Amino acid sequence: MSDTQLAEKPRVDVQQRGADHVQPGSPLGIKRVPVGSPVYNEVVTFLYEEATLLDQIRLQDWAARLATDLIYTVPLRHTRTAAELSTTIVRSVQHYHDDYRSIMGRILRLSGKSAWAEDPPSRTRRLVTNVFVEETEKPDEFIVTSYLLLTRSRFKDHHVDIISGERRDLLRVDGDSFKLARREVILDQAVLGTPNLAVFL
Repeated sequence: MSDTQLAEKPRVDVQQRGADHVQPGSPLGIKRVPVGSPVYNEVVTFLYEEATLLDQIRLQDWAARLATDLIYTVPLRHTRTAAELSTTIVRSVQHYHDDYRSIMGRILRLSGKSAWAEDPPSRTRRLVTNVFVEETEKPDEFIVTSYLLLTRSRFKDHHVDIISGERRDLLRVDGDSFKLARREVILDQAVLGTPNLAVFL
């Protein structure tokens, strides 16, 4: 199968997902960017660098990659029967529902001395996989879907918290790189196996 065929095939799937399955207000993808293309590689590099900045707790450097109109959401996940599968994502109640200003407030608090949930800070490792990039109606914006597996440990406890899910981002071209303008994280767990969600996903 040629690269052109691979790029064209997902169009029907994107339309079938519908607006209910993506970040409200975000554009739908219209064409998949081929894996391995220059734009795809630049997006993957952005995601890998972002994961490294967050794992190294370089929050100010991470903040420089955020668009000022950022919307960042993490809806709840409920367990439903197979017939009710479309209702497992509950966007009316969310773990996170932030904009650029509130994210900057979180970063300021985490960088200070009053962030008891993260002092001492968690040791995290973010593994980003299954990256797909889609063009939008705007030539400088791309929808990026990726899987995230985050491990988190603290103190001397041998226990490791695990958070997994799918992220749907809107990346906007900014010079030689991108800015994160939208992020919705769909968690796999209905009940989080971690005492708090004081880390960014």
